[in-house]
Amino acid sequence: MIKPLEDRVLIKMKEGEETTKSGIILSSGAKEKPQIAEVIEVGPGKNKEGKIIPLNVKKGDNVIVSKYAGTEVKYEGEDYIIVKQEDILAIVE
Repeated sequence: MIKPLEDRVLIKMKEGEETTKSGIILSSGAKEKPQIAEVIEVGPGKNKEGKIIPLNVKKGDNVIVSKYAGTEVKYEGEDYIIVKQEDILAIVE
């Protein structure tokens, strides 16, 4: 199990669409990198002046992240990304 530290979040990117809304199948080169990810695990929060500031996201949330944010990690055959909370732009409801 990967447990992020401080204000870091472990995410797994959602797969990109294979077809357009009109039904056109996209080649792998034409697919845009997805920006929506699932939160897998969160750190305890940022330590500021002796107080822990909790994160705004929780395990299971779907979030939008900055395109080139984070550090890619491969763990037990799965691809994950560790990002700082500031690289998470929004929660998808």
